[in-house]
Amino acid sequence: MLLDNSKKIVIKLGSSTVIDNKGNFKKKWIDSLIKDIKRFKKKKDIVIVSSGAIAIGQKHLKIKKKKIKLEMSQAIASIGQIHLAEEFQKIFKKNNFKVGQILISPDDTEQRGRALNVKRTFDNLFKLKAIPIVNENDTTATSEIKYGDNDRLAARVAQIIGADTLIILSDVNGLYDKSKNIVKTVNRLDEKIYSLVENSKNSYGSGGILTKLDAAKICMNSGCHMFLANGSKEYPLKRMVNEKTFTHFTPKISSLDARKKWIIGSLSSSAVISVDAGAAKALLNGKSLLAAGIIKVKGSFDKGENVLIVDQNEKQLARGLASFNSEEIDKIKGKQSKEIEKILG
Repeated sequence: MLLDNSKKIVIKLGSSTVIDNKGNFKKKWIDSLIKDIKRFKKKKDIVIVSSGAIAIGQKHLKIKKKKIKLEMSQAIASIGQIHLAEEFQKIFKKNNFKVGQILISPDDTEQRGRALNVKRTFDNLFKLKAIPIVNENDTTATSEIKYGDNDRLAARVAQIIGADTLIILSDVNGLYDKSKNIVKTVNRLDEKIYSLVENSKNSYGSGGILTKLDAAKICMNSGCHMFLANGSKEYPLKRMVNEKTFTHFTPKISSLDARKKWIIGSLSSSAVISVDAGAAKALLNGKSLLAAGIIKVKGSFDKGENVLIVDQNEKQLARGLASFNSEEIDKIKGKQSKEIEKILG
């Protein structure tokens, strides 16, 4: 099994796997997961990305409403996060494991310097033989700068730390085809795969199958295997391996360096550059983007930021780091390179 050969594994726990329908932390289930992990922890670095802060916060505050305003959910998350971390710490300590908590905001992964700092933190926790417990920093995130779900967060973490495998434990057995059979292997994310999406959510979770495909895209482009499996029963990893019930998203064979993997895994879509047909063809042939091929600039961004490049039909072509800020690019779009100095000074 691939897990035996993986040196770094990220395990993402959906809200429904961690919190029961009454809002209680599922201690028995977590204990079984830890016993699963014990089988191979000595040889591997393990990261757990866990949802559930808002759900457990609602339980402690006796709030039953499903729709909560963003600013109130942030306050609930700050209370729930303490309880969630405490529950994890107690149950891992009982099993003789050290854990560390990492709260991540999108800026921590979408800005290159901060992403490298995040990687160093993980590396040092691994040296201390600790298991990082990760969640999005819901307490300060806004709707404009949120991951929106922990599937994409887990994939971004897997990419940054160079994980071999991401396992997403959810309330489904995998990706289903239109006959409700599990798709065993996905080698390519194409229209056929996206047509299988039913964007349903459970009472606590923030993402459906679509966010899991977004996570798979990041992993596949980063050379990381991703498994989508059911985590509703105890000993989920053992069941997954023995019963072979999961969807396996296989990575592309890639020679990209870590920096390019980070660029291609970016979640940002607010910074967009539209290009003409000639520039689109050049990009697809591995060339850089010149000002002459730019038609339009959308969003505000600084030099060095990650930008999305699209053609005239809004089809995504590439991602890259901008050599100028958005205002400067707007001034030089459509111009020849020799004109840039005169325009910008």
